[in-house]
Amino acid sequence: MTRLPPAICDFHVHLFPDRLFEAIWDYFSKGYQWDVIHRLYWRDAIGYLRERNVGPIVFSNYAHRPGIAEQLTYWNHEVLDKVEDIYCFSAFHPDDDNALDYARKAIAHPRVLGFKLQLLVQQIAPHDERFFGLYDLVMESGKRLLLHVGTGPVGNPYVGLDHFARLMERYPDLPVNVAHMGGLEFQGFFSLLDQHPHLVFDTSFAYLKKLGLTCDVSPKLLEEKKERILYGSDFPNLILPREDEIEYLLGLNLSEQFYKKVFFENGMRLIRSHSG
Repeated sequence: MTRLPPAICDFHVHLFPDRLFEAIWDYFSKGYQWDVIHRLYWRDAIGYLRERNVGPIVFSNYAHRPGIAEQLTYWNHEVLDKVEDIYCFSAFHPDDDNALDYARKAIAHPRVLGFKLQLLVQQIAPHDERFFGLYDLVMESGKRLLLHVGTGPVGNPYVGLDHFARLMERYPDLPVNVAHMGGLEFQGFFSLLDQHPHLVFDTSFAYLKKLGLTCDVSPKLLEEKKERILYGSDFPNLILPREDEIEYLLGLNLSEQFYKKVFFENGMRLIRSHSG
């Protein structure tokens, strides 16, 4: 019987200040008719995961408009200083006049792994030259990026495989975590793995059979690329229980080594490589 490792490293958790969390939940409800089932503020969200043997936790937040990311930078540092065994992808918006200044301050914290860009929400393509300074900083400092750059569960003119491929053509060694397994263009994103050695994918929102959002990468290819996949839940901004995706992945009956690597070891390797 396939089992999870004793502890789970979750590489895709969202933590926001309370009022921003409330605004996001309201936006999901009004804009998409999605009812978030875990309306938990940041302390409660961490506690909920801890009770389920999740740790380390890697959280992120993002700036939906200019003028927010610097404040989130300081908030992230405060959270990291209060709670052990958590790590962060910090916020960034290229239209802030002091964007690279606070980006340097962000990565000065040893448990900031890099930056989250929510390109669907920010409505900026990943290859936009306004990001080039950030990309250079990330590579120079040994950090990473977490990108929502796929077309799922919804898309717009700024996201998708073609946009991402243009970015990776310019920065072939860019260290990127692609959220949601590259959905909905799963196979196209996976085809980039052999060309880009620092590219990985996280499982968040990619195995939701009840929504018809199921990654169509074959079990054989998942097994072959198990070193390049991270478990992520998207918690607490979920419209279905986090256990649904876990059960789906276990139901694929892949190797014990696959589950050890995806649910724990790969995440720990990246934490060791990009923290400190």
